[in-house]
Amino acid sequence: MRRMPGAIASALLLLVLAGCAAGSVAGDRPETGIALPEVGAGFDYQLGGAYPTPDGATVIARDRTEAPAGAGYDICYVNGFQTQRGDSSAFARRHPELVVQVDGEPLADPGWPDELILDTSTDAKRTALAEIVEPWITGCADAGYAAVEIDNLDSFSRSDGKLSADDNLALAAEYARIAHDVGLAIAQKNTAEYTTRLAEIGYDFAVTESCAEFDECADYAEAYDVVLDIEYVDELGADAFAEACADRPEGVSMILRDHDLRMPDEDGYMFRACT
Repeated sequence: MRRMPGAIASALLLLVLAGCAAGSVAGDRPETGIALPEVGAGFDYQLGGAYPTPDGATVIARDRTEAPAGAGYDICYVNGFQTQRGDSSAFARRHPELVVQVDGEPLADPGWPDELILDTSTDAKRTALAEIVEPWITGCADAGYAAVEIDNLDSFSRSDGKLSADDNLALAAEYARIAHDVGLAIAQKNTAEYTTRLAEIGYDFAVTESCAEFDECADYAEAYDVVLDIEYVDELGADAFAEACADRPEGVSMILRDHDLRMPDEDGYMFRACT
């Protein structure tokens, strides 16, 4: 979940076998055949639509409905804890029991009202949700992605008390198992306070939003060799970006983007990388 201006909201990544990604990678896990992004690699976050990669970017994140960029290492975005935009009404009709209900109505994310919060509160519901999301993850692998990022782990914080962190972490562990079974790395998305637990259950690296703005980069860097951070120009600001680059912990790759993740030919597009 892309963080809303002035608020902490959550936002996913996929890795395939090293042979499915062009270019060099670091931190590979030979015992599993899973490849990780190169430490310190340039990257871009293209959830607003696919476009040619900026100079120096070899790690590219795109939505699961898009083809991989093929620039070196491709990350596949999957919304694993909330409904997909454009599919929320249909999902709620098909699976009302898998959407958090408040006063008889599906509960939407207040920051993204076209996304409903998935109900992770029981083993049975988590199993059903994993069965729905598993083909999306395996589809990322089939498409040639190297990693998956599963977004909205922190949906429990927007659930009106219906969900707990443990509910979501239990489903997060199942997503890690599915990803690893098909040769993909899996990235933690935001939720810095649970970094240690996520690393313990098998998450391989982190994709973060605004870790400099919210002073969280060190939390991720302590657990992972690779941290890919997106700062937003309407939060951190262009003037503070250079200072954030200079102060970032080792292993943190950082870019500055517009909050809507626009395409390069759209008004308001912003992309800047640390040098």
